[in-house]
Amino acid sequence: MGYWRIDADALAGSRFVVSALAETTAALMALDRRTAPHPGDRAWLADRLPHYRAYLAAEPLSAALVRAALGRLWIAGFLTPPPDGRPFEEELAVVRATPDAVVRTDLRAASALPDGLARARGLGPRAADLLEWVWAEAVRPDWERRRRVIEADVLVRTRQLSLGGWSAALSGMRPGMAWLGEGRLRINLQQRPPRELSGRAGLVFVPVTPGHGWVAWSGPHRHALVYPCEGQLAQSGGAGAGAGAGAGAVAGAEAPPALVRLLGPVRARVLVLLESPKSTTQLVALTGLSLGAVAGQLKVLLGAGLVLRRRTGRSVLYSRVAAGDVLVSAATGSE
Repeated sequence: MGYWRIDADALAGSRFVVSALAETTAALMALDRRTAPHPGDRAWLADRLPHYRAYLAAEPLSAALVRAALGRLWIAGFLTPPPDGRPFEEELAVVRATPDAVVRTDLRAASALPDGLARARGLGPRAADLLEWVWAEAVRPDWERRRRVIEADVLVRTRQLSLGGWSAALSGMRPGMAWLGEGRLRINLQQRPPRELSGRAGLVFVPVTPGHGWVAWSGPHRHALVYPCEGQLAQSGGAGAGAGAGAGAVAGAEAPPALVRLLGPVRARVLVLLESPKSTTQLVALTGLSLGAVAGQLKVLLGAGLVLRRRTGRSVLYSRVAAGDVLVSAATGSE
């Protein structure tokens, strides 16, 4: 079992980070593995995959490099430097500056070193060029929506932390991951030596919208745990979300009939969806309603003291407060 031992100081100093490079690397994994875990990703994958294949067909050395770097059990470390929240170009510069000897060592640890890469030069810049292409062609056009989803996930996790402690916030972030207590965080089910994180360990948690995650570290003071966003959040704003919904149609989680009778079907559904923080745009995608209609429902719910409005980064997110939780819970239990 692979786990980290994290002392109280390292845990207290940990933080969430939004990383465009981590999002791009996760998108690269989705393209290379042809995976679309959320319904909204399928249209994106179908649209971008032919372009990705064409890029690799024109760059066979890059194709060999990415296939070797994305090992089945381990990802080559040079491809995933621990994010620190800097702009994309600055984080990418770390990958670009990786010496060839380091790239080859990491490839051997991840899977194997193909013959063509054993003698090639400029492997770090080649990997950075591929990531830069994925960013420009597959991530940046949709980055603002992705950022809103990521920021919403951070609010979900911090709320879980305040209500249930580290066990609630960290367990289930990734398959096989769990807080074991006594400072032990199980990272995965692989048989690997534990890592000790203490004092100035520099631990960051990094949500990404594609369904891929990994761990990364650089020396003793920089550690990152990259994990997929909450499932409902990740698919709520995806391409094609809400497509085909007629006027007044409301998709998503069902509202209890008693709550519908009390608040009306639209307002009740919005309140149910705000179990986790969401932006107005996400609610529009989930419900199929117009922006004005969603804004009107949120204004009523805010006035009734059932939801909270909070700004995070560039986004404004809404979530239920305790009174809203009690109302939904009571309506559910009355059926």
